[in-house]
Amino acid sequence: MLKRAVLLVGMLLVVTAGARPVVVGGTLASTTEAPWVIALNNSQSGSPSGLYCGATLIRPDTIVTAAHCMDEPMSTYSAVQGRADLADSSVGQVSRIRKVWIHPGYNTKNNRYDVAVLTLSRPFRGVPVLPLETHARADRAGAVPIVYGWGETQGTGPEQTLQKAAVPDLGDGTCLANKSYVAGGYAAATNICAGYRKGGIDACQGDSGGPLVLNGRLLGVVSWGSGCAQPDKPGVYVEVATVAKALLQH
Repeated sequence: MLKRAVLLVGMLLVVTAGARPVVVGGTLASTTEAPWVIALNNSQSGSPSGLYCGATLIRPDTIVTAAHCMDEPMSTYSAVQGRADLADSSVGQVSRIRKVWIHPGYNTKNNRYDVAVLTLSRPFRGVPVLPLETHARADRAGAVPIVYGWGETQGTGPEQTLQKAAVPDLGDGTCLANKSYVAGGYAAATNICAGYRKGGIDACQGDSGGPLVLNGRLLGVVSWGSGCAQPDKPGVYVEVATVAKALLQH
């Protein structure tokens, strides 16, 4: 399984469970419809734009991303808001990161609590934020949340351009029935299983940390999966409702 962060220069971020490319099989999205979507860049990224992961603006000075994205020195990261095409540096706002909080329950062995809160050096004022989902019942089979990201598209769309895709919530049973997902640490209490049994649409490398949105709230955070958009291998997301209280305290 792979975590869904972008490639570092000359090497893959992780090879255990987590990083994925740009949204595969998605459609173009605008920062007007999703102003709270953040590109988390890193100076060591192998991407031309510096893309490393995704994130979500939950307060003017606070973004949420995946814990596994935070494996480089804090000084190497920057947050980019309002830039659908990451190659166009003439638009959008940029801020450095001044503080990082990683969920104390996170570890690379089981990938649980794969979430982090970053405090911006310069708040993105005047930008709508995305509320956190606080009700665990929102994670229910049949719901159809939307995932956003700039990650790898595997040829299904332009690279480094914000995309979105509807990924049905399959229910915990689907991922728990997959032995490799259980071995990778999938847990009903802390994860969301979303995607298509037939494959074709999914988050991917570069999308790690990005938002899974349902009914105007942050339902999940892109965490890991087995490849990208493969049959019977859905995406795994951190269930925000289980960590919302901790996120709001930082």
